[in-house]
Amino acid sequence: MAEEKKKDGTELLSKKKKVKPRKSRDADCCSVNFLKCVLHIFNVVFLFAGIGVLCVGAWTVSSRHRYVPLLPSPTYPAIAYLLIAAGAAGLPLAALGCCGLKTENRTSLLCYTYFLLITFFLEAGAGALAYYYEVEVEPELKAGLNSTFVTNYALDTVVTDAVDRMQTEFKCCGAVDYKDWRRSIWHEYDSELLVPDSCCKTASPRCGARDHPSNIYYTGCVRHFIIHIREHLIILAAVGVGMSVIPMFGFVFACVLYVKIKHVVD
Repeated sequence: MAEEKKKDGTELLSKKKKVKPRKSRDADCCSVNFLKCVLHIFNVVFLFAGIGVLCVGAWTVSSRHRYVPLLPSPTYPAIAYLLIAAGAAGLPLAALGCCGLKTENRTSLLCYTYFLLITFFLEAGAGALAYYYEVEVEPELKAGLNSTFVTNYALDTVVTDAVDRMQTEFKCCGAVDYKDWRRSIWHEYDSELLVPDSCCKTASPRCGARDHPSNIYYTGCVRHFIIHIREHLIILAAVGVGMSVIPMFGFVFACVLYVKIKHVVD
């Protein structure tokens, strides 16, 4: 009988040793309470960063997209819309994170980490795409802009408005130079006009009938347009890549908290 009791006691003791003790909330430097505090601060930073990214994307669409019809590919507007999508996720993600932290619901935290990862890919993807297109935009525009001027001007209202706006803003005429207009379809319809009125230094109706350097700009628009697009692409690349670092911090801390919540006691 004594031996059986001793045996039962030994088995009970061994079972207790196998059970891993649960930690308290402040058991170590990366405790649950510490991580929750860090993530609350992160949510505030992430929210304002998202607003910033959203503003940059919206600014690109509202003020910089006036020349999109002249671009041969949709890469440039795609970058702006990626940043808008990433920035717009800031408020709902911050709200989801705060709810998950308050309730300590592991499912909410898991969704939070997934969406942070998606935000990282959106911002990093937009930044990488902007960097890649900044290199490719010059040969692309040199090959395609002249064709757009010569073929579509006066036939496509959107392209016509964009070309007129470009020539007025950049003080230029034609893609390469003012002589490009003599080969255009527009010139065939009205041979009296040598260049569009937007080429004139002082714009007035039918001022393009005279192509003297005192009346019109002689420099082409392609160089000005390339510089304009490349400068803005550098801004988009910096915003995308720079801001993509922020969700990665939240992703790491949220993953650690997700694991730790399972092993704590109140």
